[in-house]
Parts: sequence; C-alpha cells; structure tokens
Amino acid sequence: MVESTLREDRSVADLLTTDYTFVNERLAEHYGIQGIYGSEFRRVAVEDPKRRGLLGQASILTVTSYPNRTAPTIRGKWVLEQLLGTPPPPPPPNVPSLKDDASTKTMTMRQRMEQHRANPACAVCHKMMDPLGFSLENFDGLGRWRDSTGPGTGPIDSSGVLPDGTKFEGPAGLRDVLLSKRDLFVETFTERLLTYALGRGLEQYDRPVIRKIAREAALNDQRWSSMIFGIVKSAPFQMRRVSDGNN
Repeated sequence: MVESTLREDRSVADLLTTDYTFVNERLAEHYGIQGIYGSEFRRVAVEDPKRRGLLGQASILTVTSYPNRTAPTIRGKWVLEQLLGTPPPPPPPNVPSLKDDASTKTMTMRQRMEQHRANPACAVCHKMMDPLGFSLENFDGLGRWRDSTGPGTGPIDSSGVLPDGTKFEGPAGLRDVLLSKRDLFVETFTERLLTYALGRGLEQYDRPVIRKIAREAALNDQRWSSMIFGIVKSAPFQMRRVSDGNN
C-alpha cells in the first residue's frame, strides 16, 4: 500500500484513508475479503471503512500487540509516536504489570485497564494512550475483526475521549481524529522520511528544515514527489557526510 501511494505520487496523507490493499487468498481470508484465490498478491478495493488506511493493516496491529492478547496502551503509544509525533512521557519506575489471573478472565480489556489506571502514577500517561488504543480493540492480536473478547465479556466498547474532550469511536472515528490533525501527521511523516534520507537521528536544529519541507509540500497536496524533492534540496541532505568505505 505504501509503495503504491509512492509510485502513484499521491498525497502522503492518503496513507490514512486508502480504500484498497494488496492481498492473496490467505491474507484476504484473514481480512474477511471474499472471492480471492491463489497465492499471488493483487490490489483489491476495501469496502469496509474499518479496514482503510494504516490503521486497518494487520501487520501494524500485530506488532503493537502481545503474543497472547491485544495491548491498547502499545497501540495508543504507536499512534502518538509514529503518526502524530507526540510521544507520551516514559513510565515511572516499578509500575506493576497488568493483572492477569482468574479474577480477570471475564473482564474486558477496558475493565482491566481501568483497574490498572487506579494507580495515579499510571493514570497520567494512560489517559493519553488508552483512548486511542481502545478504538482499535475490535482488532484482535493478529488484526482480525471481532465483536467481543470472549464468552461472558459482552460487546467490545471501542469508544474513546481525548484529553481535550474530543469523542470518537472505532478505527473509523480514530482515523477522523487523525485527519483533523493532518498537518501534524505530515510533519511527523516528514521527520521520519528525513531521518531515513540522512541516515541519522534528527536534532533540534533540524526542526526548521522539517517545517519548511512540510509547508512547501502542502502547496502541492503534500504529494510524495514534493516531500522527496524538499528533502533532496535541503541543507542537511546536501551537506551530509558520506562514508568513504574505509571506516
């Protein structure tokens, strides 16, 4: 999906809303897409709005989960860091892990997290991450859609409220929140792309360059070509040091 938006020179913001993906028979079955046969990957339309864009990608949903369960906090942290560039503060030392015993078997993940957030030291960070992660809770640890987490737990509550009072529900609602912060997403994307191009971490003195690239790319709908051209002509890229191969 990412490669196709690059080759078609689409807006990088389209990564949040793409209404197609690439699947073979096995992956199509995983996504619940009918009529796909064989091992060859092909482009297919995504009619279900819950599956559109990066938020519906099983690969991302899987790496932001634990092997045995989903992790709303990890998913929320990923959204903050990788899509909005606003990482939460590090957790305080000696934070207890999420309780997982016989007493929690019939509890939903939201109920278990609320129990965990009863600790004031935990609540500070979780109030930012958890609402984002809960909106993706209908996707299990492998990115498959589900309506409940198991017998006796009831339907999944995928609603969330941001610290500023913004309410949303499910992956489609979260995507709308991200689209409302499109400029922030594009600036974060620019930062990641510049990091890759320079082969180093970015410093505070790189921030004006990032903002300049994003601002100029906005004049051309923030297309891939505008982002790449902005990076290529930037001072950090043109003045970067290249190894001579002897070090």
